[in-house]
Amino acid sequence: MKRFSILSIILLICYQGGIFAQTESIFNGKDLTGWTIYGTEKWYVEDGLLVCESGPDKEYGYLGTDKEYKDFELTLEFKQGADGNSGVFFRSSIEGTRITGWQVEVAPPGNNTGGIYESYGRGWIIKPDPEFDKHLKFGEWNKMKIRVVGGLVETWLNGQKMITLEDKMIAQATGIIALQIHSGGGIKVMWRNLNIQEFQ
Repeated sequence: MKRFSILSIILLICYQGGIFAQTESIFNGKDLTGWTIYGTEKWYVEDGLLVCESGPDKEYGYLGTDKEYKDFELTLEFKQGADGNSGVFFRSSIEGTRITGWQVEVAPPGNNTGGIYESYGRGWIIKPDPEFDKHLKFGEWNKMKIRVVGGLVETWLNGQKMITLEDKMIAQATGIIALQIHSGGGIKVMWRNLNIQEFQ
């Protein structure tokens, strides 16, 4: 706990000192410029929203940023339709549809939205307190915030802090941000207001 407190003080000093880059949008609301599709599932823009939807193959699919990000704070909104099983990967890499890295879970109620899962690695690293699941508004717009600094990861869902994690493996990594479509079919999730602030 002491370590988290020290880091919080450092972050506060940095905010006051204004050494963070300006917040910028990573989705322009018009097309998928700045992103790459991995897999055969559907990614498209409709009415200013970024939409992911299962395709006929019903496999995993990803939409990854062309740029890599190390330390940042990402805010976004998502709305789950149908199954709604998705996620936000950070400091990740993809070959085909095999992704390595860490996922902030976005899933139907009772499935640990806001928790951290390591793909092709340790599996679940941390799950939120089940009590916090009540903050997920399935079928409505939800706001998520993800902060990654060094090995410290924090997530929030609709203003509720979901997890705080410090991990040595995460501290050593860098990579892209990627949105996921889970396998199995019947999934549709909409996204908007994807904004990122990088820490210099």
